[in-house]
Amino acid sequence: MDSLLTNISLITKMDPNDYVGFTFFVGCMAMMAASAFFFLSMNSFDRKWKTSILVSGLITFIAAVHYWYMRDYWAVNMESPTFFRYVDWVLTVPLMCVEFYLILLVAGAKKSLMWRLIFASVIMLVTGYFGESVYRDQAQVWGLISGLAYFYIVYEIWFGNAKKLALAAGGEVLKAHKMLCWFVLVGWAIYPLGYMAGTPGWYDGLNGLFNMDVIYNIGDAINKIGFGLVVYNLAVNQTSKS
Repeated sequence: MDSLLTNISLITKMDPNDYVGFTFFVGCMAMMAASAFFFLSMNSFDRKWKTSILVSGLITFIAAVHYWYMRDYWAVNMESPTFFRYVDWVLTVPLMCVEFYLILLVAGAKKSLMWRLIFASVIMLVTGYFGESVYRDQAQVWGLISGLAYFYIVYEIWFGNAKKLALAAGGEVLKAHKMLCWFVLVGWAIYPLGYMAGTPGWYDGLNGLFNMDVIYNIGDAINKIGFGLVVYNLAVNQTSKS
């Protein structure tokens, strides 16, 4: 009860001009709504697609919980909740990689593909956290390592084994795979902008142009909910053909 009253107090005290706090609040509500949508729709699909929808719901649910805490952290401290954000990402981004494996199971995807993508995503996130919070003076070096891990994921899904499996599956699976690939290539590209806006380097000028938290909040909403909706659409189309 005390926690609820505290949250209400924080909301009522929110500055109308605090657009950063507003994006935290909207992000939290959007993730909660998406989670409810995915979880409640699970029984509408064939059994082989339920796991994919479940994972989509887990991604947005985990994000909603973290956004709840990040919103309060921002309201109290007016500082970027970097630690909470990376805890969120280290749980949700590997799950987004799992989605590629799940939709490609129909083409015979092996678990080795899933683990390669998960490993690369963890490297990307851990090194990103080091550069943004721990070793800020070497932010460019850690950012480079994080970027290489990201480009490995891009290569694997666009040109590697994942792409071959998607071509073998064809039809709606191929269309969904392409859409998820675009989310990774374009949607995830928002995060390096946030990283550069929040760390020292030759790109210091970005700090005056962009707010790191706004970039991250918008990117999270687009990528996590969008990922889930692509998988949802695939499940709907495949179930209707059964």
